[in-house]
Amino acid sequence: MHAEWEPHAATWLVWPHNRSDWPGKFAPIPWVYAEIVRHLARVERVEILVPDKKAEDAARDVLHRAGAWRDTIRFHRWPTNRGWIRDFCPLFVLCHGSRSRARLAAVNFRFNAWAKYRNWQLDHRASEQIVRCLKLPAWRPTAVVARSPSSAKEQRIILEGGSIDVNGRGLLLTTEECLLSPVQQRNPGLTRQDLERVFADYLGIEKVLWLERGIAGDDTHGHIDDAARFVSPDTIVAAAEPNRNDPNHAPLAANLARLRSMTGQRGRRLNLVELPMPAPVVFRGQRLPASYANFYIANKIVLAPVFNDPNDRVALNLLTQLFPGRQIIPIYSRDLVWGLGAIHCMTMQQPE
Repeated sequence: MHAEWEPHAATWLVWPHNRSDWPGKFAPIPWVYAEIVRHLARVERVEILVPDKKAEDAARDVLHRAGAWRDTIRFHRWPTNRGWIRDFCPLFVLCHGSRSRARLAAVNFRFNAWAKYRNWQLDHRASEQIVRCLKLPAWRPTAVVARSPSSAKEQRIILEGGSIDVNGRGLLLTTEECLLSPVQQRNPGLTRQDLERVFADYLGIEKVLWLERGIAGDDTHGHIDDAARFVSPDTIVAAAEPNRNDPNHAPLAANLARLRSMTGQRGRRLNLVELPMPAPVVFRGQRLPASYANFYIANKIVLAPVFNDPNDRVALNLLTQLFPGRQIIPIYSRDLVWGLGAIHCMTMQQPE
């Protein structure tokens, strides 16, 4: 599996349509998406899923009025339940044949709406439509799970793209909270070793770096892309919260402690950069999963969430240092994160 900073052919996203994802605050969301598409379409192709022609016409109108329309934008009329394509899109991998020429393929895990919601079938179907559209060879990972000493059953493995992050060289970051906890349990019966074998067999992973937990307010129960991210083959940015009274302080400190003791391939030390957290973002009394780690790396640019917070500038300066060859573009995300996701959650990269 390639790293996000490697060259993209396209970015996939779903045009916002499910008003229940942003209850009482849906009106600004299409304009946030239009701003994101405006920047992405300058540097790569943008593939947008919409449920039907009416939704496509409405999206085109918003994009034109926002000055975002380009001929690098393509629509696909495939209905979805929600817009968080990071979690149900196929994971793209590069397969090297006998002539050492990389070929794009897909690993299509099962999706079940974070083991929390009942309506996920359209999202899962859309992932298969993406595979067919691109005419890719695809794997659908399975594992044999023993329900009891006398019975075993083969089952599709459930995994969301936001639960893992990779460095493109065989390292993978994830959290125990998401993949091993009995809460919102995706794969009952699968052990840490089982999952590591799946990552090795299907994604080419040599080593898994297990952190403890994600951040407060995370509806997914521990996705890594709000807590820690690779920014180069040997550098990780990890969220840090110095306020001891904040619920994020202890779990993020535990993650940092683990990372300081970890090594990458061949025992090499990892470079660790601490990324601040914004002050708590609360709407209708609910703590939201606001994190600067939910940035998206595209060709020539990085789209970074900001929250009208003093730490916005600190986070943007850090990302500027970490990505010297890319323009860092702030995207106002206080409205977007009411949907319990941000920029990384709503995008998926397709490598060249």
